[in-house]
Amino acid sequence: MLDAALRGDPGRPLVTFYDDATGERVELSVATFANWVAKTANLLQDELNAQPGDRLALLLPAHWQTAVWVLAGFATGVVVAPGGDPAAADLVVSGPDTLEAALACRGERVALALRPLGGRFPQPPAGFVDYAVEVPGQGDRFVPYAPVAPDAPALVLPGEDTPLTGAEVVTRARASAAALGLDRGARLLSGLPFDGWDGLAAGLLAPLAADASVVLCRHLDQLPAERLAQRKDAERVTASV
Repeated sequence: MLDAALRGDPGRPLVTFYDDATGERVELSVATFANWVAKTANLLQDELNAQPGDRLALLLPAHWQTAVWVLAGFATGVVVAPGGDPAAADLVVSGPDTLEAALACRGERVALALRPLGGRFPQPPAGFVDYAVEVPGQGDRFVPYAPVAPDAPALVLPGEDTPLTGAEVVTRARASAAALGLDRGARLLSGLPFDGWDGLAAGLLAPLAADASVVLCRHLDQLPAERLAQRKDAERVTASV
């Protein structure tokens, strides 16, 4: 789906992210988002030695960097597990609020500061790779060592034991796009967390499937109603969840 978006209009916005606790706003075009995905996939494959089928626990909120990690995981063939148990994972990626829980992972651990503009930790947390330090030097193009098959496991949702394959993720993303009424050029505003299918679909996968874009909002409950209405108008939002 990302390759299709790149072949279409790589300069159009794909993810516009707001953090209403910090005032941060970041807009990523299809091309910029794909570049972050490629760099992160190279980090996974070459520096963290992730293997197809490894389980990647994502302990992250709804955030543009979380969206990057989801697709980077798919690209490398690891099984992405949002909110997954670090102790049962081969690798873990954690935000600043879940570092203690993430220490249960016996494999590679990556920490994201989730600071504006992808900033690094002032002091790197012990036992973790600082994503913001490591990712800039990674390659801008990604080629997996072995092609990832559509029927390979790709995503484990919280509360479910059987992973969705890549093909099933695409099918569900297209169905979610239709259910949300998304078509080409639509702008979906989402304040849902990335802890289940609904949040993942609204915050990334359904807009990507529909050749649309997402206005992804963290801490949306801190935004007054009148300012939310202003944001929807300014961002040309056509649907919201």
